Amino acid sequence: MEKGYKASITGVGSFLPRKVITNDDLTRTLDTTDEWITRRTGIKERRVVEDGVAASDLAIEASLRALDDANVSPSEVDLIVAATITPDCLVPTTACFIQDKIGAKNAGAFDILAACAGFVYALSIAKGFVASGAMKTVLVVGTECLSKITDFTDRSTCILFGDGAGAVVVQRGNGKREIITTYLGSDGSQADLLTLPAGGSKLPASHATIESRSHYIQLKGKELFKTAINNMVDMITKAAAENNMQVEDFDMIVPHQSNIRIIEAAMERLKQPRKKAYVNIDRYGNTSAASIPIALDEIDKGDMLNPGDSVLLVAFGGGLTWGTSFIKW
Repeated sequence: MEKGYKASITGVGSFLPRKVITNDDLTRTLDTTDEWITRRTGIKERRVVEDGVAASDLAIEASLRALDDANVSPSEVDLIVAATITPDCLVPTTACFIQDKIGAKNAGAFDILAACAGFVYALSIAKGFVASGAMKTVLVVGTECLSKITDFTDRSTCILFGDGAGAVVVQRGNGKREIITTYLGSDGSQADLLTLPAGGSKLPASHATIESRSHYIQLKGKELFKTAINNMVDMITKAAAENNMQVEDFDMIVPHQSNIRIIEAAMERLKQPRKKAYVNIDRYGNTSAASIPIALDEIDKGDMLNPGDSVLLVAFGGGLTWGTSFIKW
C-alpha cells in the first residue's frame, strides 16, 4: 500500500574495463574508417572486457562504489535488481552473483531484461518498492558485456557496442535526488528491429545456430533509427506534460547512449540546445542497460548539476521497450 515515502538516489558508481578498442583498431579487420564510424554514430572508442570477465564482475565493482558513495553497508541492502542482456548465465541470475560477492546477505536479488531501457525499468521497480514502504534500500545495477554477443565481422553492428557497468542506491530520502515519476512502455510488434535470435527456448544452441551466427546481436538500423527519434521526442514531451512542465524546464536530459545522430535529431525536433543532453557515447559506445548509470556517475562526480535541478532519464531499446525517469536533483 502506498505510504508516500520519497525514493531518492543516495549513491552512484560505475566501472569500465581497461581495454580500449578505437575506431582505428577496427579498421585493421573491417572495411571502414574512423571518419565513417564517427560521422554515423558519434563513437570514437569503446571499452571491452578481457577473456574470462563476466557481467557480474563489472557489476560488483560498480555496486561497491555506489554503496560507498551512499555510505551504505552491503548488509543494509534489501533488494538487488540487475538489468542486463548479457547475464553470466541464465540460471542463477547475475543479481545473485552480485549479492554473494558484495556480501549483501539480507538482500533479495533478480535480473530484468528490457535491453537498453533496462536501467530505467529497474529504477522504476526500485522506486515502487521504496515508495510503498516494502523496502528501505535497493541496489539498482546496469551491467553489460556486449562484446560477448557482438559479431566483429559485421561492420553495421560491431562499431556500436561496448562493455561497462553502473549502479545506484535507492533509499527513502529527504528530497535530494528524488525520483519523482517514471514511465514505461513497450511495443512487441516491432521486436524484429533488434534481436538476439538464438540461445533461448525458441532457437536453442545448435550447430545450425552457431553456423548462422544467430548468437550475435542483429538489428535493422534504418528502421530502428527513425523509430528511436520519434519515440525519444514523444517520451520527453510526455514526461514534461506529466510533471506540469515544459520541455525547456529540464536542466539536463540523460539519454541512453545509442547514436549521436538520434540524440541530436531528437533535441533539434524538441527545439532544445544540443548541450542540454549529456553525451559520452564517443568514449564508451552503446553499453545498453549500463549507459545511463555510467553517465549519472560521471555527472555526479563532475558536479555538473545543482541541488533542485530537473533531470530526465530517457531510454529506448529492443523489445521494443522504452521509459523515462524524472529526478529532482
